Amino acid sequence: MSDAAVHFCGIELAHPIVNASGTFDAIAARRAFGDELLRRFPFSAFVSKTVTVAPRQGNPPPRLWELPAGLMNSIGLPNRGLEGYLEHDLPELAQLPVPLIVNVMGFTHAELAQLVRGFSERPEVSALELNVSCPNVETGTLIGSDPAEVSALLDVVRPLTDKPMIVKLTPNATDVPAVARAAQDAGADAVSLINTLRGMALAPGTGRPWLGGGTGGVSGPAVRAIALAQTHSVCCEVGIPVVAMGGVQTGRDAAELLAVGATVVAVGTESFRDPLAGARIASELDAFAIPAMH
Repeated sequence: MSDAAVHFCGIELAHPIVNASGTFDAIAARRAFGDELLRRFPFSAFVSKTVTVAPRQGNPPPRLWELPAGLMNSIGLPNRGLEGYLEHDLPELAQLPVPLIVNVMGFTHAELAQLVRGFSERPEVSALELNVSCPNVETGTLIGSDPAEVSALLDVVRPLTDKPMIVKLTPNATDVPAVARAAQDAGADAVSLINTLRGMALAPGTGRPWLGGGTGGVSGPAVRAIALAQTHSVCCEVGIPVVAMGGVQTGRDAAELLAVGATVVAVGTESFRDPLAGARIASELDAFAIPAMH
């Protein structure tokens, strides 16, 4: 391991840069670039797109809207579902030269429990990331916005696996640090933030929403300052590792998130512009030495 090596929830990472869930399709990239992708893989771990119990087609098009300083998406979590993922995606992703973290989302505790059980015994999977940025259909509450909801969810799923469990927080909460603390107290091994912020675009000349899903998630440089502030406040509140993301384009951006307390930094929107952004940003970290805030 190099000087940039990171110990994260018992997982050895060559450097602190990973991908944000849903922003890098490793299977499609392998088809495009062949085995060169394996030799030059840009991240120290791979975080999968979100897996749900049942297959999802995603939202109707249009799904993307470009912003002056970022991107807005309404993709809608298309995926093969648990059975399809285990049969088709997992064998391909297991060939990557880095640890695999699988992102999962359920609309009920029972759904998320099924997903956790499904991946718990798979040796290809190093850790699980719980996407709690969805409504609980049993209560109508956005799970990730309520510390009690997060605690109740982890009470159900934490005993189901020994794998490290990362809770991906929503920025659309009144008190994000309180949610992070609840996740920690209920047994989460790490938290990750920020997810996208809700936005809307109108189709030119119509006054109607452009995105097929009505609204979408805003990402990219436009959210960087928000990500830095929320990461700092969460790192001041919890003692578990924090995976920080939001508008990271350069080594300096990543270094700032590490300086406020993050252990790992995820790159998202920038990978659409530069597929090797993760490797570039990891190499640029050496040029920045920002004193840690705490």
